[in-house]
Parts: sequence; structure tokens; C-alpha cells
Amino acid sequence: MAKNAPTGDGQRKGMVRRRSQIFNPVTKKWVKRNTETGQFMDVKQGLKPFKGVRKEK
Repeated sequence: MAKNAPTGDGQRKGMVRRRSQIFNPVTKKWVKRNTETGQFMDVKQGLKPFKGVRKEK
């Protein structure tokens, strides 16, 4: 079993749960969503996708 210790070091092992991301072709940015409610949560400012968050089709 993977552990995310020590706490506060800014690293994690494994994927972020209950989150997904999708690419917005209009703004050319990645958008993070809550998979339970479908609500948009955050927009990535850089060109690379969010780290550890699964991608939607």
C-alpha cells in the first residue's frame, strides 16, 4: 500500500480521487472537474495538464 508520508512535503503517490480534467480547445487550457457534481473547479495556467489527475475522453 502506498503512503503519502511525510505530510507537507508537496509530493503524493497515486492519482487524485474524485477529480478529472478535460482540455478546453477554445482557451487552450486544461480544466479540472469534480466527478461527483460535475462542477468545474480550476483552470491550469500552463500548457501542461494537471499532475496526477485523470483525463476525460
